[in-house]
Amino acid sequence: MGIARKWVFPIVWIVIFAVIAGALVKLAFFPDTTAAGSPDVPSAEIVEPQYEVVRGTISNDVTLSGTVEADAAVPIPATLTGEVRELYAGVGQTVEAGAAILEMRAVVAYPDGTSGTKWETVTAPVTGTISSFAALVGQQFSVGDPIGQIAPPSFNVSGSIPPEQLYRLIERPGDAQVTINGGPAPFTCTGLTITTPLQGAGAGGGGEPGGQPSGATGGPTVRCAVPGDITVFPGLVAEIVIAGGIAEDVLVVPTTAVEGAAGTGNVYFVLPDGTTEVRPVTLGLNDGINVEVTEGLEEGDLILQFVPGAPGVDPTMMGENCVSVGNGGMVCEG
Repeated sequence: MGIARKWVFPIVWIVIFAVIAGALVKLAFFPDTTAAGSPDVPSAEIVEPQYEVVRGTISNDVTLSGTVEADAAVPIPATLTGEVRELYAGVGQTVEAGAAILEMRAVVAYPDGTSGTKWETVTAPVTGTISSFAALVGQQFSVGDPIGQIAPPSFNVSGSIPPEQLYRLIERPGDAQVTINGGPAPFTCTGLTITTPLQGAGAGGGGEPGGQPSGATGGPTVRCAVPGDITVFPGLVAEIVIAGGIAEDVLVVPTTAVEGAAGTGNVYFVLPDGTTEVRPVTLGLNDGINVEVTEGLEEGDLILQFVPGAPGVDPTMMGENCVSVGNGGMVCEG
């Protein structure tokens, strides 16, 4: 018994050391390949956010910042080439349209060789206050020469509009809703015009009704007339809302999903196998966030929510274990 017990314990220790040595050799020279990621089995995947086409309402209101301005003064033109004989008005005087401003006399030659005298009364072209007056008795003028100006008591609201917003106003409305900062209740501003300076036109040109506002900076501008019963003052800040139309119960998609924003565009249609194809669409109203699709898609279709290569991702589309990688995509762990 003593001899058997003497050999048992050394043998047990030899077995234990052999197992430990084998484990160390395994770790050193034969690592567990299941721990390393296989190139055929990715540990993360790119998920492109998708959007299901639905029906909705597009309210195409274009909102701009504007300024109240006094309407430009209107020139008083001479209507005869001749001499001023009598004055009926002066600077600072308020006149009605058609009121006599001055009398002119000219010597004219008749076809039969004789001559005679012609008299002409120059009248006010508009109602307002004479803001400048250059005529003196005895002074000579030619037809069309400005002899003064009349400042009308009317006002307008004008502001710049980004050129790309003009696509939303293809059918130009005739009025706008205006809110004066610190002023009266919102009112309708009539006679809406949208103008762009002509090539080579002077910065200060215009001044006539419907012309380029004096505050124009070279881009398109909007201008509309303030009703006469609304009290305003030059320099007031205003918000201009131009209603470009409304479309109800139409197919709508995010503008981020469309290449193009007016007339026509492309979307990335999701096929049953998960791949995508470029599909042309016809576009309608655009509110800056969503755009109406009139042709090319049906309700329930799936498209990419972001055009591939375009920046940005909708945070609400990101899962708990997903992070944005730009270009409208996400990396989701697992």
